[in-house]
Order: sequence, then structure tokens, then C-alpha cells
Amino acid sequence: MSTPETTTVHAQVPTRLYAEMEELVKAGWFRDLNDLLLDALRHYLESHRPELAERFIRQDAEWGLHGRD
Repeated sequence: MSTPETTTVHAQVPTRLYAEMEELVKAGWFRDLNDLLLDALRHYLESHRPELAERFIRQDAEWGLHGRD
């Protein structure tokens, strides 16, 4: 089984949020911080998919009408 291609992303989070993330991992809700972040990002993107699609369609339409500046 091959490993999916990945990209490393560095982010700064508030100390309090980081502590809450660590608590979720310690409580066994996630294997590690990486899994927690991937799950949170996946859920966010899935819940905002219509907004994202509309934004991309509008950007494509603008590009088609006016080209890139």
C-alpha cells in the first residue's frame, strides 16, 4: 500500500488552543496532533464546500471576462 503524497505546513496557533488540542490527543480522541489537524481541516473544507465552489466559479468567470492582471 503506497503512502499518499503530502506537503508539510507550518502554522502558529494560540497557546490555549494548542493546549486543548494536546488534551484531546491525551484523552485518546486522536492518535496525534497531525491526525487532529487533518480531521479538523477535512471537516472544515467539507462543511464549506458550496461556498468554495461558488468562489472558484466566480473567479473563473472573472478571469474569462477580464483575464488575469
